[in-house]
Amino acid sequence: MAKIYLLSNQKYSDVENLEVFHIEYIKSNPNLSNYDALIFTSKNAVYSLDSFNENWKKLDSYVIAPKTSQIIEKLGGKVVFTGITSHGNEFAQELIELLKNKKVLYVKALKTVSNLVEILKENKILVDELVAYKTSCKKSNVSLEDNSVFIFTSPSSVECFFKQYQWKDNYKVIVIGKTTAKFLPKEVDYTISSETSIDECINLARQSLF
Repeated sequence: MAKIYLLSNQKYSDVENLEVFHIEYIKSNPNLSNYDALIFTSKNAVYSLDSFNENWKKLDSYVIAPKTSQIIEKLGGKVVFTGITSHGNEFAQELIELLKNKKVLYVKALKTVSNLVEILKENKILVDELVAYKTSCKKSNVSLEDNSVFIFTSPSSVECFFKQYQWKDNYKVIVIGKTTAKFLPKEVDYTISSETSIDECINLARQSLF
């Protein structure tokens, strides 16, 4: 029986989590008083920073997508801008005018794939980076059903999936954004969600099963 497999740990009814990677927070002691603002492109960066330094809530947050903004607000942080395009390089372009004359800290994963920092620096924005978490592949023992739909939520989810599973032509793919799509093997057809949101990916996946 065909299923929807979500490569993330968020829970949804009628969706099976396929956990092929795990997140490890990287604790540090940044002096946040040196900065005017923070940049977040991932909810994991928010959760990690919040686990070891609550002073981040005093700073303005510039956030790539609505879901991450909601998490920041729920934790008591200050969202001053949420990205319109929700894609890394385009988000950087959106930030250029907003961050002029500010010193900002980009809270990020160990491995990132966008050119956000380079774009900001090229445009004379003072930006530092704080590595707050890393992603590692882990073994999955799930046997996959034919004709199923797979939702890839990050480049790491793609990388870790294809390290251990063989691709079948009857599988379908939904990806959360353009950056993630670039990491898929060339022979894999996919649909990109119109919003950078797992909820929207799930809606697409449900439609594609019928």
